[in-house]
Amino acid sequence: MSTEKKRVQFRAPDRLIDRTDALATVLGEDRTDILVTALREYLQDATHDDALLQEIADAYYDDEISFEQLKSLVGAEKAANLRVLKQQLSEDFIDEVADA
Repeated sequence: MSTEKKRVQFRAPDRLIDRTDALATVLGEDRTDILVTALREYLQDATHDDALLQEIADAYYDDEISFEQLKSLVGAEKAANLRVLKQQLSEDFIDEVADA
């Protein structure tokens, strides 16, 4: 995992931040640690959702996200499989157009 960090600023409902602060106090951590952990877990869970995986694949096939972004979302093995499928789909399309 990269040790480089990016500063992010966002707005969230007061109640959500209050709950985050309360949990941080209980755990003896700071708000940022709680939010980073929550975001990491959300992204991990989300990429195991079949519908979301299809959306991610579609975005890659449509060149809306790069291979590196795909890999960071779904992992190296699944990304490699999707890259091969994209290449096959492109080749099939070219063959279909050539035959027409």
